[in-house]
Amino acid sequence: MPIFEISQNKLIPVEQKNFSLEKELQSLIENNLEEVFNCRFVATEFSTGAQHAGRIDTLALSEDDNPVIIEYKKMESSELINQSLFYLHWIQDHKGDFEIAVQKKLGNGVKVDWTDVRVICIAPNYKKYDLHAVQVMGANIKLWKYRLFTNNSLVS
Repeated sequence: MPIFEISQNKLIPVEQKNFSLEKELQSLIENNLEEVFNCRFVATEFSTGAQHAGRIDTLALSEDDNPVIIEYKKMESSELINQSLFYLHWIQDHKGDFEIAVQKKLGNGVKVDWTDVRVICIAPNYKKYDLHAVQVMGANIKLWKYRLFTNNSLVS
C-alpha cells in the first residue's frame, strides 16, 4: 500500500528507503524502547564472551521484568532467526550475566523474572519459511516488520 503526504490538497507519494546502517535502526529503537515495546533499556552490543563470540544487539527488561533480546537487520535475512535462537539459548544459560547487567543499569532492587524470556527480531521483511518456523518452534520470538520512508516516517 503506497504512502502519501498531503500538501495543499495534493497527494504526494512518499518513497520507501532503508537505513544506511543497521546501527541507525538499533539506536532509534533503543532510544524509544518504552514507547515501542514497553521495555527498559539494559545494554547495547552485549558480549556473549570469548567462547560464544557473539554480541546481542539490545538487551532490555519487559514491563513484567522479563528478559528481552532484540536483534536487528536492515535487510531481509534468514540468519536473524538462527542468530536469535543462539542468543536465547545463551541467555537462559547465563542468567547471572544478564542479572548483573540489569543491576548495573536499573539498580539492585530490580528482580528479573525468568518465566517469559522474549526475543524480538526487527527487519523489513521475512521469508515464508522463517514465519512458519517461528510459529512451530515454541519459543517466544516476535517478528517485527518495518518500513522507512523518505519523509522519516516509520511504519510497523
